[in-house]
Amino acid sequence: MSLKITAPSSCQTVVTLPASKSISNRALILNALSYSPYEIQNLSDCDDTRVMVKVFESNGNNFDIHAAGTAMRFLTAFLSKIVGEWTITGSERMKQRPIGLLVDALRTLGARIEYTENEGYPPLRIFGSALEGGELTLNGNVSSQYISALLMIAPYMKSGLSLTLSGNIISKPYIRMTLQMMKQFGVTGQWNGNHIRIAPAEYKPIMFRVESDWSAASYWYEIAALSPASEIELAGLQKNSVQGDSRITEFFSPLGISTQYTETGIKLKHNGERCKKLTLDLTDQPDLAQTLVTTCAFMNIPFRFSGLQSLKIKETDRIEALKQELKKLGYIITDVKDSILEWDGTRCNMKNPVVIDTYDDHRMAMAFAPAAFIYPGIQINHPEVVSKSYPSYWNDLRNAGFEIQKQ
Repeated sequence: MSLKITAPSSCQTVVTLPASKSISNRALILNALSYSPYEIQNLSDCDDTRVMVKVFESNGNNFDIHAAGTAMRFLTAFLSKIVGEWTITGSERMKQRPIGLLVDALRTLGARIEYTENEGYPPLRIFGSALEGGELTLNGNVSSQYISALLMIAPYMKSGLSLTLSGNIISKPYIRMTLQMMKQFGVTGQWNGNHIRIAPAEYKPIMFRVESDWSAASYWYEIAALSPASEIELAGLQKNSVQGDSRITEFFSPLGISTQYTETGIKLKHNGERCKKLTLDLTDQPDLAQTLVTTCAFMNIPFRFSGLQSLKIKETDRIEALKQELKKLGYIITDVKDSILEWDGTRCNMKNPVVIDTYDDHRMAMAFAPAAFIYPGIQINHPEVVSKSYPSYWNDLRNAGFEIQKQ
């Protein structure tokens, strides 16, 4: 299935954003580790969170987490300390996403994990038991989800965890989010330079409410930037958020959008700015890359975004996917060393009609849909992928005045 999208002349809308997937999935692990009697409030309704809830509610020991990368990493670590024998698998794409670094780390800390198909990739057979813990060194440029997965179970290792991150540390805000949430559940870690120490401890059950998702907000920033007459309110966002993607407020200011905080969330306002070129290091905000790349292209603003090394191992190879799909619209995007995306304004002939492939990647669908302001009738293939993080996205667009037709 595909959707044909026509944008309104402008959007006047109030949007209740979904709860943060990143916070929800961490909260589920911490809630379980604390043996909490409380239900998490405002839990995300996205695919990634649903599969984790299903695992925690299951009485079985065989789990299929489909395309949920966060669930695969967090649950691999979690199950390694839960006594029993477990198997965990996922979609065909999940079976192509490496997990060897996490498995090797867990083995070093005392876990017993086997690969049931290809070495270094899911599915896994996990023999859960008490973990010894101790000292561990990881390259800092690995996915922060590996690091967060280890940190959350670290208090229950016999020796705790002394983790050294070598080289450049990417996605620091996600590591910081994990440590801040662990502290809310009663365990304080020490992060000094490239070293994190978690002593043996026990989590305490608490009442916990998940805040709204700043990553989801980014698509409305894009809409506001492409439609200057729009008036958009986004409910549920917090100014002092633990989410690194809250920096979208800074990134979109030179693209013409200012953020006004209210009692219930934010309002997006036009500030009259328009930079000649946008240059950003997105090491700490890789999930904003697709939104920023497409926004700049559609506004004809050259860009250079670095720090994108983790995009190769996301739901798809996001660097290649962006290059291929933007080329359909006439934009020649280049990459450098699989970590930089840039555009100098070079154009080519566009395809007509424009049909965007989403590569089983929710962020591809959501980042390209606002292109309807520039390319009326643009089509998005497999639009259902938005359920991974923002299930109500298409309904929210309809409520904002977009005409959306099934093809």
